[in-house]
Amino acid sequence: MRHGKKFNHLGRTASHRKAMLSNMGASLLLHKRISTTLAKAKELKKFVEPLVTRAKEDSTHNRRIAFSYLKSKEAIKSLFGEVIEKVGTRPGGYTRIIKTGFRLGDNAEMCIIELVDFNELMLKDAAPAKKTTRRSRRSSGEATSTPAPAAPKAAKAAAAPAPVVEEVEEAPVAEVVEEAPVAEVAVVEEAPVAEVEVVEETTAPVAEAASEETPTAEASEEGETEEK
Repeated sequence: MRHGKKFNHLGRTASHRKAMLSNMGASLLLHKRISTTLAKAKELKKFVEPLVTRAKEDSTHNRRIAFSYLKSKEAIKSLFGEVIEKVGTRPGGYTRIIKTGFRLGDNAEMCIIELVDFNELMLKDAAPAKKTTRRSRRSSGEATSTPAPAAPKAAKAAAAPAPVVEEVEEAPVAEVVEEAPVAEVAVVEEAPVAEVEVVEETTAPVAEAASEETPTAEASEEGETEEK
């Protein structure tokens, strides 16, 4: 029966469970990151974070209580030394759980549990986010700085359309209009010249032929009268 089961026993006896969490807690404080199953990581989070809160006050009493849980002098030195230097300013939430998928053998959900301020990659990603929030607050709070950038915007707007007007004026529209009638006039002038030349050539030989035929006729008539 499950009466009074308010936490995960992890399928172990009480002594086995305490020894396992003690060992995992010491490993986490020494190496700052360990890989385990998600169920164990959630129980380890409940086990380690109260010890970190107690370590904020460095006293003999607190060291002895932490040692009773961790059973490791090296882990106690790390907890009251380098861990508290980075994590001591936090009000809570000293660990982070990152899921990594499922184990091949039994398909158990795996994760990484680590101390928050010792992950350099996430600290780099979090740094620009803080800067952006500060800039947004300054820009919203400073109301007097709003009319200042209005002048350069107006100057840029006035300077922008100037080159556009020059380009429109330089369009070669007049040249196209002037060239069109010139071609038409040339065609019209050439047409009557050709007609006049043709008429002159046709009329000239006709007149000459008429003039040449008349003396021949007269000569033939004269020859006939002489013979008679």
